[in-house]
This record gives sequence, structure tokens and C-alpha cells, in this order.
Amino acid sequence: MTKALILTVRDWWESQPEQPPVAKVFLTVGAFTCVEPAGLQFAFEVQTQGTFLDGAELVIEETPLIAFCHACQAEYRPEIGRQYGCPTCQAPMDDIRSGRELKIERVEYATTVASQL
Repeated sequence: MTKALILTVRDWWESQPEQPPVAKVFLTVGAFTCVEPAGLQFAFEVQTQGTFLDGAELVIEETPLIAFCHACQAEYRPEIGRQYGCPTCQAPMDDIRSGRELKIERVEYATTVASQL
């Protein structure tokens, strides 16, 4: 996962005319992706040493798992690993509204100029 993140940012960075130093990489990680933010943070720090991202900060925003029950017409927050069905009517979780995100939101240059990826 971390390698794919680094390669994606590198490909984008290499396409930039000036290739300024990267200060921060902003990433959105959903709770239902099975990606552990602390592990990703550690792997990013280790795997970027000596690269164009050396010293860059990985900023992770976590999004919760939110589902929608069509029978009840209501959103609810399933308990990951425990209860996925609707807590009111027990209908199976079939409409996930949030929690599967895994995307690079933006890259911030060391000169504080933000750029969309």
C-alpha cells in the first residue's frame, strides 16, 4: 500500500515542471478499507528516507463507516467486526455511504503552495 502511494506521488511529482520539495501528502483513509493509519504512517516514514519525499509529512484523515438502511430510511454506523446490519431492523448492510475511501487528497510543497493531485 505504501509503495503504491509513493509511486503515485512520484509519478505526479515528476510531471511537475519545477519539482519543488514536498512538505506534506494528505491522504483520506476510510475505516472500512482495512488500512491501519499508524502502520501506514510508520511505513511511509521508513520507505521515504533518502527519496524525494524524505522529511515529508503524511497527514491522514480517517472517515468513519456509515451505511444507509433502505427499510428504515436512516443512516447508521456499523460496528466493524461486530454488527454490520441495521441496528433497528437488522437488515443487511447493502448501501455504504462512507468508509471505503482511500485517496490522495493533495500534496503541499515546502514553499507552502498547495497543489491538487
